[in-house]
Amino acid sequence: MTQAAGGSIQLVSYDEIKIGDRANISKTITEFDIYQFAGITGDFNPLHVNVEYAKKSVFQERIAHGVLTAGFISAVLGMKLPGPDTIYLSQNLNFKAPVKIGDTVMAEVEVLEKKDAKKILRLRTTVTNQFDHSVVEGEAVVMMQN
Repeated sequence: MTQAAGGSIQLVSYDEIKIGDRANISKTITEFDIYQFAGITGDFNPLHVNVEYAKKSVFQERIAHGVLTAGFISAVLGMKLPGPDTIYLSQNLNFKAPVKIGDTVMAEVEVLEKKDAKKILRLRTTVTNQFDHSVVEGEAVVMMQN
């Protein structure tokens, strides 16, 4: 893996990565996360930040921004697999279910393909909740520098 004992970052070379390698991170979504994301992006959709509005929605409560949830995929790619040497080239996303305040999500990537000529990886990207239900599915393409 790319993270050594004690939390320090250990770079892994392209050649060390194998098809089927996986890495993940988990995070419990808080009200603070949603407000921070809204403040950074300017997306104050009331479905995310207004309790009364959200009660009248199909979800009946506030939900996290889909892109906030998908952002954890970037954290896995940039910090674990392949790691800090990664250049994010593309990502497709399918939002399958809402993420609510208090949900714990796990973002996971799995290496599907290697393109040796340019050190490019194609990865399956998934985010699941604490019930192991898929909330985001997709694929990413990244390039490594080492």
